[in-house]
Amino acid sequence: MTNTDRNILQIENLHISFKHNKSWNEVIKGVGFSLKKGETLGLVGESGSGKSVSSLAIMGLLDKKKSKITDGRILFNEDVDLLKLSEEEHRKFRGKKIAMIFQEPMTALNPVMKCGKQVMETGISKEKCLSLFQEVLLPDPEKAFNSYPHQLSGGQKQRVMIAMALACNPDILIADEPTTALDVTVQKAVLDLMKHLQKKYNIGIIFITHDLGVVHQIADKVAVIYKGEIVEQGSNEEIFLNPKHPYTKGLLASRPPMNKRPKRLSTVSDFLNKSEKENEDKIVISTQERESSHKEIYSRPPLLKAKNIHIKYGKFVAINSLSFDLYKGETLGLVGESGCGKSTLGYSLMNLIENAKGEIYFEDRLISNLSMKDLKLLRRDIQIIFQDPYSSLNPRLTIGQAIEEPLKVHKIEKNKVKRKEMVLEMLEKVGLEREHYERYPHEFSGGQRQRIGIARALILKPKLIICDESVSALDVSVQAQVLNLLNDLKQEFSLTYIFISHDLAVVKYMSDRMMVMRKGDIEQLAEADEIYANPQSEYTKTLINSIPE
Repeated sequence: MTNTDRNILQIENLHISFKHNKSWNEVIKGVGFSLKKGETLGLVGESGSGKSVSSLAIMGLLDKKKSKITDGRILFNEDVDLLKLSEEEHRKFRGKKIAMIFQEPMTALNPVMKCGKQVMETGISKEKCLSLFQEVLLPDPEKAFNSYPHQLSGGQKQRVMIAMALACNPDILIADEPTTALDVTVQKAVLDLMKHLQKKYNIGIIFITHDLGVVHQIADKVAVIYKGEIVEQGSNEEIFLNPKHPYTKGLLASRPPMNKRPKRLSTVSDFLNKSEKENEDKIVISTQERESSHKEIYSRPPLLKAKNIHIKYGKFVAINSLSFDLYKGETLGLVGESGCGKSTLGYSLMNLIENAKGEIYFEDRLISNLSMKDLKLLRRDIQIIFQDPYSSLNPRLTIGQAIEEPLKVHKIEKNKVKRKEMVLEMLEKVGLEREHYERYPHEFSGGQRQRIGIARALILKPKLIICDESVSALDVSVQAQVLNLLNDLKQEFSLTYIFISHDLAVVKYMSDRMMVMRKGDIEQLAEADEIYANPQSEYTKTLINSIPE
């Protein structure tokens, strides 16, 4: 990459406060970093650390009623202080000089306007828009131009956002978690595309993420932000080969390793609260232990049998005559790209899809065509943890009421006092506090809400839990906490899991066996380590090669 000594962007001693009730709380505390043309800076930290707030300050998009910048400078080209510009002056920079790609394209794009028209709002012609769509490798630029956002896949919507950001030939591109919700293969394609476009146009990129694996693939230098402060920054090699701050070490250690299987994943709090030596002594599950455990699991009769499951939506075949067995005490991982049929299969096992054909046996009992009464009883034994706990919880119910609701539906424990005590005990089991009982979902972080979803699924003491992308939206350190919790609960309650995810690193760590799915078919079904070591198809190899390391 061609860099000059001149900084295209320089942030100096930035302080930002937010209004809470009647007082002001400082959330950005002296942040400083720089960016050159053709350079990528990875801005890394957990949710709430201040990454996005810093980027919104650069763009001049902070809510002036609820926030104020109390100190610092944001210099563009070393001579223009963006913080001193009026709103009208800032508009000349926004989009034209500094553009932004937002985390969730579905909410950033107008759902009632075709994608081409939205990009043309930047002032470019249709020909230029189609040229950009071609450049960002949309498979059919003309079709994408005339499509509404909901008609495109997640990766395609993100490409539309990239095209929109590039429309005015900006000098700086801020990418705010642009690959968090994408499959590993789509994520890799988007990262490769951004690197290609950066090289072609010599753009400076600020890449915001909580995933150090992704940063390692794309960034030239890294700044680690924790509770509103930059705790460490340096070149890519310096940060990854020789991290200095415990927080950085914790973020690096939270990702499931591919070459070993620790009994518990390290978390950021391990490194912030304990000595490094204690973290180095993490117990690893040996090959002999794993083989012994599997010998016991697979000597039992299957808990669930799926035979020739076939699901169609119109002419589209979602699941194509798929068969497999699931054993008591097993964690079976389902992996594959979006649209491969993972979630559809999970819902069909719970009888949530009416047009499913085939046979499903649970504890040797055919459950495919149960009456509503029998189906209700079955739901006590098979529960699901959804991907987005916020949308799966009723915002008007306290979390105590939400967890207690299944007990009422299934008429378990009529005594209100005893029923509440069951909920309080379950809150403690999943690492929450008893006083959380009266709080509402919006008062909790993403990781805490996921624990609430786990508590709600566990309260009925099920035999099988389907985890549908239940950690994919979480920060790596919070994700590690939830994965540890799921493994602990599996042992305590003798649970069986179907673990659905597009993240092979997570699935490999959690699973006894893995099922790789593609277009409704099974590509490979085998022991998790065997699939990683010996992929049988080009598709599986592509998935494995796309894992950020």
